[in-house]
Amino acid sequence: MSLTQDDVKRIARLARIETSDAEAQATQTQLNTIFDLIATMQAVDTTDIAPMAHAQEVYQRLRADVVTETDRHAAFQAIAPAVENGLYLVPKVIE
Repeated sequence: MSLTQDDVKRIARLARIETSDAEAQATQTQLNTIFDLIATMQAVDTTDIAPMAHAQEVYQRLRADVVTETDRHAAFQAIAPAVENGLYLVPKVIE
């Protein structure tokens, strides 16, 4: 796919961008170069290549999933104004 000068000017008009003829010519050249690169990349056979989540093989270092805090559930509920079946009771705010 390649763009003409008229295509570039139409896109600029739709985007409400004012361009001179020289700017449109430079943009046309740059966009056509990008489209050529895309066409080259699409021509590569990637049938047996697995998709990657990242361009580099980077892994997140993870820590062990262990409990480090003590259970203070009973202490917190002991000072709560109203508790029932292990749940905090709050006043009704919507009628």
